[in-house]
Amino acid sequence: MSASPMDKTTVDPVSAPPVSEPAVVDVEYRWQGNNRVELLENGEAYFPRVFEAMRQAKSEILLETFIVFEDKVGAELQAVLIDAARRGVRVTASFDGFGCGELSSGYLAALSDAGVHLQMFDPAPKRLGIRTNWFRRLHRKIVVVDGTFAFLGGINFSADHLADFGPEAKQDYSVEVQGPAVTDIHHFALLQCGRPVRAKYWWQRRRQRRSELAFSDHDGQVRLVYRDNGEHRTDIEEVYRQVLRTAQRRVVIANAYFFPGYRLLREIRNAARRGVEVRLILQGQPDMLVAKLAARMTYDYLLKSGVRIYEYCDRPLHGKVALVDEDWSTVGSSNLDPLSLSMNLEANVLIRDREFNRHLFERLEDLSDNHCKVMSVDNAPRGRIWHMTVGFLVFHFLRHFPAWAGWLPAHKPRLKAFTAPTGSEPS
Repeated sequence: MSASPMDKTTVDPVSAPPVSEPAVVDVEYRWQGNNRVELLENGEAYFPRVFEAMRQAKSEILLETFIVFEDKVGAELQAVLIDAARRGVRVTASFDGFGCGELSSGYLAALSDAGVHLQMFDPAPKRLGIRTNWFRRLHRKIVVVDGTFAFLGGINFSADHLADFGPEAKQDYSVEVQGPAVTDIHHFALLQCGRPVRAKYWWQRRRQRRSELAFSDHDGQVRLVYRDNGEHRTDIEEVYRQVLRTAQRRVVIANAYFFPGYRLLREIRNAARRGVEVRLILQGQPDMLVAKLAARMTYDYLLKSGVRIYEYCDRPLHGKVALVDEDWSTVGSSNLDPLSLSMNLEANVLIRDREFNRHLFERLEDLSDNHCKVMSVDNAPRGRIWHMTVGFLVFHFLRHFPAWAGWLPAHKPRLKAFTAPTGSEPS
């Protein structure tokens, strides 16, 4: 369903009316108990659950995503949202201007014409055929349906999250949440899309209470944590550092783009040094070569401290998950690299649930034991002296790049409503 290059249009940043600046939310969400959390691995588990929830929606769908492609997954997303809007569901979809920059005007117009409230985060025209909105991306992937079901993780709406895409299909994870924590995720999503947050009517409070009672036999603790460019710039990184400091038995981190700051690297190293079993599952067949090169700059430092590093080589790894000991886990959109930790808008859920932790550990253990190459001090990639020198300089440049980028003159990112060009026809 891809359109020809002539049809490639996004929001006109001049004529499109601004909705708002992205919300800078000075809210720290608390742990919420009695939730049901289900791990959704890859598109095969994720897309059917999300689309079914959207098809059953009665009042509201909130969607934030980094990427939508005009492939079979993007076509189904479009059809489901259009159907929901036409039957009276209030649908608000926020797309990133970079990740969704190749969507055709026809695709967007079909959504808008059906009544979908469509917003583009930081749209920008190409200059000499090159995109200019590289940084400060809306990288979150959140869906909330009727304030009752929430989906959050690393999976975009694109067919490359399905195994039948071929060797480049991504390995990834998301979660479905039901229970009291959905209220916080819903509140956050409303604020981000510029919607007013009203007090719940009595029947909504009653429905939430029924939800809490339904899950009273679960001990699932869930907390939303996010990164913005306001008061919560380092929240996700600080959570990682805190749980690494308190880890006692095991740590497993599976992350697509691994290039954390000094402090987080030190906490990973220190955990291994005091006897915690620390596993890192990183990309061995990356979708971007620079991700593999950057991660490998950290190998010697970590391996010599006892960290076990695995490179997943079956296909590109796109996951952003971790677990500590037997009860703490996290799933979300945040990589452990300078863009996610210092510039992008991100969101993770933290989960305290032994059954969820056990299931995630089993899935990651199978990945590391049966589908990965084990790295060691002896087989870790090394280069000649000049390679090591260049690597050292690149390492430190990337380490400080977010801070340097912050010195440059920059516009404030905007969330703009999509307005269909006059006379546009859906493709």
